[in-house]
Amino acid sequence: MNPALRTFSRGVCAAVLMGTAAAAFAATPGQAYPTRPVRMIVPFAPGGPTDTVARILAHRLTEAWGQQVVVDNRAGAGGNIGMGIAAGASPDGHTILVVSSSFVVNPGLYKKIPYDPYRSFVPVSNVAASPNVFVVHPSVPAKSLKELLKIVSADPRKYNFATPGIGTTPDLSAQLLRLTTRIDVGTVPYGGAGPAVAAVVGNQVPLGCMALPPTTPHIQAGRLRALAVTGAKRSQTLPDVPTMAEAGFPGQEADTLQGVLLPAGTPRAIVAKLHGDLVRIVAIPEVKERILTLGFEIVASRPEGFAAQIRNEVAKWRKVVKDAGIQVN
Repeated sequence: MNPALRTFSRGVCAAVLMGTAAAAFAATPGQAYPTRPVRMIVPFAPGGPTDTVARILAHRLTEAWGQQVVVDNRAGAGGNIGMGIAAGASPDGHTILVVSSSFVVNPGLYKKIPYDPYRSFVPVSNVAASPNVFVVHPSVPAKSLKELLKIVSADPRKYNFATPGIGTTPDLSAQLLRLTTRIDVGTVPYGGAGPAVAAVVGNQVPLGCMALPPTTPHIQAGRLRALAVTGAKRSQTLPDVPTMAEAGFPGQEADTLQGVLLPAGTPRAIVAKLHGDLVRIVAIPEVKERILTLGFEIVASRPEGFAAQIRNEVAKWRKVVKDAGIQVN
């Protein structure tokens, strides 16, 4: 071979090899991830709906990645403690945050929070969501929400809505209904869904608004009567229960989200990998069925869709909190 041609050929080969190596290196962050055990922060106590969903995801991610995904419960201050810890974590994909709707409510509810809902995290996906549900004790004669409001209007001091706590989306759903209808009915915020459901089942408080999952077995057993769900469409779990719009009260939509986020600055390749793996996991029939039995429906939104949802819901609940005069110091 001509020496000049041989030199040219070697140069071309070297360039090709360098380009291939560069491409492989650029893809490495997503392909190699994770390189060690992953911490999945849940800002609530063990046993709740968000914790249950997180453990389902953690188990499947562990299987898919060959690296242990460990759920780390950091409860307190309405989720602010755990969310603050996640906001300060290294943006390398080895800390994942799983949140409920307090993530979008707390910016309007608290004077100061340890995270910025827009800047502290990269949204990955709203994996699943559940509507809230308005329920009554079977002794209450109302068979619809309109009938209930007529009964309450006749004797408002006799009735209150039990809710899982100040600033939860069920509590704010009850507040939104009160503001919209101008009905004089109070709320009794409990320290979680369990006590609130028990209060209505025991007829200590005749009315309630809670997330769907903890109420479902009581509704199905006849211990509670469901009047309306706050979803944009009927729940697959309770298909005979109308939406708020169908019940005559449009504009009352409110879901309890189950969202996954990563600390701000996490490489796009890692965000894309985690999103893709989550979408595949929730499409597995037994995983989907398990989440459905909890009262949630699969959403599996894209990162940009979840980011838009966060913006919309922070603004929505900030207004409800302000109009209802609610604040937690």
